[in-house]
Amino acid sequence: MAGEIEHYVNPAPFNPHDGEALTANEERYYRASSFRLIWWKFKAHRVALVSLIFLGILYLSLPFVEVFAPYGLSQRHGDHIYAPPQSVHFFHQGSFVGPFVYPYRFEFDLDRFQRRYIYDYTQPQPLRFFCRGEPYRLFGLIDADFHLMCAPQGGTAFLLGTDRMGRDMLSRITYGARISLTVGLVGIAISFAIGLILGGLAGYLGGWVDYAVQRTIEVLRSLPELPLWLALSAALPPHWSPILIFFGITIILGLLDWPGLAIAVRAKLLSLRAEDYVRAAEVMGASRSRIIGRHLIPNFMSHLIASATLSIPAMILGETALSFLGLGLRPPVTSWGVLLNEAQNLAAVTLYPWLMVPMIPVMLVVLAFNFMGDGMRDAADPYH
Repeated sequence: MAGEIEHYVNPAPFNPHDGEALTANEERYYRASSFRLIWWKFKAHRVALVSLIFLGILYLSLPFVEVFAPYGLSQRHGDHIYAPPQSVHFFHQGSFVGPFVYPYRFEFDLDRFQRRYIYDYTQPQPLRFFCRGEPYRLFGLIDADFHLMCAPQGGTAFLLGTDRMGRDMLSRITYGARISLTVGLVGIAISFAIGLILGGLAGYLGGWVDYAVQRTIEVLRSLPELPLWLALSAALPPHWSPILIFFGITIILGLLDWPGLAIAVRAKLLSLRAEDYVRAAEVMGASRSRIIGRHLIPNFMSHLIASATLSIPAMILGETALSFLGLGLRPPVTSWGVLLNEAQNLAAVTLYPWLMVPMIPVMLVVLAFNFMGDGMRDAADPYH
């Protein structure tokens, strides 16, 4: 009798389709939360998963860019102006030496009026790793001089060449990642907040609130985006500090990117506000802010996150374009757009093509965000 009661209280799980008992994997699937199901589907998208890992490594390394950069941000080398990239070698005259570079010196070519660098292939200079180099302040608080890689003793290690002032391009690209990648996160945080608030109010309240939000969105979307960015960026006072310029650019990008998110939130809330659980919350006396924040928005948060990941690349490209045109961030602030600003003329492209290298991290990051956003969108789609 006791066994029958126990069997009745704890019955085996049944498959709702065929009435048979579920296997362990099927039971794990049916009892999983929505976020766990989304994660399982996302992991099946290999390219999106690799993109997530790549972006995670990038963002986790941002506080430690001084450690990864072989030189300081403004460290100059007057004898190596517009120096070409030094290739890393492992074998010298058939013998394994380890990672090393060949030193070079410049001679001025009077026929072409340009510098010509001559390599010395008889003296391999091994690179140093986990070494002490240019001092810096980690997190702006701690004095340190530890670097992941340093130049050889008495030599140079310009793996991506130098610019017109003899500054190492690899180090400047590493420092520029902190600004360029942060702009996207701060900008999307601003647009995310505005889009959620205005789209939520328009979708739930309707009436004149919905009308006002819709007309505002239509006006903003009717304006040409790039000229509007240029006009607002040019309006920033030139005497502002680099920090104020940075926040001004991110606010501009955030204020102009919220309409798309607000439209998605409004459409979703219009379909959800008639659900039974929303009516029940209203009958129980829940406030409008609680209904929107605790009941409506969490039901499509996964879609919002996917939309946000697809919007971040637009923020990064917007900052890069503005800085490239000289209307965004300005020196001494270093971003990928500021670095590309030096490669505007034809001479830089033909004579010093390594100045275009900052395009590569921009392309990789934008592609990674797009792949990750596609994977998250597919994982969050219940009908996919």
